[in-house]
Amino acid sequence: MDDALIGTQVPHRRLTDPASAIQALEQAVPGLGALRRTAPAGIDWESAETGLGVRLPSDYKLLGDTYPSLVFGDFLFVGFPPPGQEQAWAEDPDDLEILAEWCEDAEMPVPLRPFPAPGGLLPWATSYSGDYFLWTTGGAGPDEWTVTVASRNGDWWHYEAGAVQFLADLISGSPEPWALPTVRPSVVGC
Repeated sequence: MDDALIGTQVPHRRLTDPASAIQALEQAVPGLGALRRTAPAGIDWESAETGLGVRLPSDYKLLGDTYPSLVFGDFLFVGFPPPGQEQAWAEDPDDLEILAEWCEDAEMPVPLRPFPAPGGLLPWATSYSGDYFLWTTGGAGPDEWTVTVASRNGDWWHYEAGAVQFLADLISGSPEPWALPTVRPSVVGC
């Protein structure tokens, strides 16, 4: 695979306010509002971030405080640390080990590396088909991270937005779902 095969898609406008990104996701998935918590989840984000060794993006943390773990379109799973188990969640190496193998097998001129390498990829969601949705870490901080998609068939692509905006845009059909099926606007809480 050569570097030209790693495409990048850019939204019309990047949503930098976490509440605006969640509002866009709620508009893309009409049933999502019914799953909204009446009080924040109580996730100790500081403990999770200490375990990971990095701060997490504000939009992801707000989504986790506002909603349970979610499955979109019977396809895409977004999980959050269970309250009281943040350290164990942060220290689970399984996804990073798989990702390290994928990065090694990708044979790209500019290698992609898993976190904690500088600018490394950090998983934030998976699909039931074995695809990974990752943050490309680095830059000015976690709220500037963008999304990288690693499909089970070896295709990789970038989306220049945060995780929650990516979900909203993907479900509403804004970007091309390269190597992914169309994600229906249905949701189930876990």
